[in-house]
Amino acid sequence: MKRGDFLKGSLITGLSGLLGLRKGSGSSSSSTYDRLMDQVGFNHIQNKELITMNTVLHKANTRGHANHGWLDSKHSFSFANYYNPERMHFGVLRVLNDDSVAPGRGFGKHPHDNMEIISIPLSGDLEHEDSIGNVAVIKAGEIQVMSAGTGITHSEFNRKKDEDVKFLQIWIFPRTKQVEPRYDQITIKDLATENEFYQILSPEVSDAGVWIHQDAWFHMGDFDADKSTCYEIKKAGNGVYAFVLEGSVEIEGQKLGPRDGYGIWNVDSFNFKSTTDSKVLLIEVPMELG
Repeated sequence: MKRGDFLKGSLITGLSGLLGLRKGSGSSSSSTYDRLMDQVGFNHIQNKELITMNTVLHKANTRGHANHGWLDSKHSFSFANYYNPERMHFGVLRVLNDDSVAPGRGFGKHPHDNMEIISIPLSGDLEHEDSIGNVAVIKAGEIQVMSAGTGITHSEFNRKKDEDVKFLQIWIFPRTKQVEPRYDQITIKDLATENEFYQILSPEVSDAGVWIHQDAWFHMGDFDADKSTCYEIKKAGNGVYAFVLEGSVEIEGQKLGPRDGYGIWNVDSFNFKSTTDSKVLLIEVPMELG
């Protein structure tokens, strides 16, 4: 399929719904940052029945789900037509979507501003093109980051014709608005360390992994069964949202399975154990907005 034909055939009408709006939440021409902040309010402490002191549990089967045919998406937090006032965000982590896009399909050109957008492919090839001149393909074992800042337009589609592309789409509120838009991608396989959490994102340009305009750290871990470690919070006041990609684990005794999410805050560190071979993403973020 030619690039132009793909863009014409992509789902553009109603795209505001796919970009985090529910009906009545605002104009599709308004700022990405303002639309998402309007929805957030002050909620990072969700349903009290799911909370034990400084934790919140989001089981995989409680996520929002939308199947558009070409896009099958699971939402850990309110997004598009999935709206749950008790599942708006975790600190400055606003969006965590588990996406599968059909062969040759994807998102047509659409704008963003003042949001840190991270994509982590799990399988397949995801092609990206944006208004600041980047054309790239990201694959499993890589990470992509885009600081939307003052405004950027981009498209994403499945480069392959015979298999789905599966990836995590993560949006984080920045600590600084109106920055110059930027794009980066790197291979994270070279950073991997067996049975330890290894850093793939931070606030520091010179640090391991990619960087964003927020005091956030991402770590990935590939663990054998019965391995344990301790994660130390990088900045006082931050919390960690753990997302299990594969296998079964325990965090401070809480048992978690594939695609379960578990938030923990007001701690300096926490204990982790892999009960089976597992793969886990840790997202450390500030708990205060603004």
